[in-house]
Amino acid sequence: MKPEEFKQITDDLKKRKIPPEVKRAVSAMLDKKAERVIVLKLKGINEITDFMVIASGNSPRQNSAICDEVQVTLRKEFKRKPFSVEGEREAEWILLDYIDFIVHIFSEESRKKYTLEKLWMDAKRYDFYADQESQG
Repeated sequence: MKPEEFKQITDDLKKRKIPPEVKRAVSAMLDKKAERVIVLKLKGINEITDFMVIASGNSPRQNSAICDEVQVTLRKEFKRKPFSVEGEREAEWILLDYIDFIVHIFSEESRKKYTLEKLWMDAKRYDFYADQESQG
């Protein structure tokens, strides 16, 4: 991602009506070069969580780095720890459950397999990546 694309994405992130912790999680993911970062607003659609953040990494090592960055950032800036963490060992699909929002970090293959974006098609969607067409 080019610096001007990164700046445009982060500027757009600041304008969105998303809780500060979710915005900061997205920003931390982008700092570690996460790809195709999206936020789904599930509030009022389900009782599981209010927001879901979905991103991809290019390798298990990158997925772990993204996961670590989100946890360190949210602990440092908001004193928030995840209620649970799953999938860290294999790092093909890492789930960080912060109760009011859930972070999913996928390998590209796992993301295609599980297609969470399609499962929650009725959710308001915010895309935070360079090849975005338009935003919700």
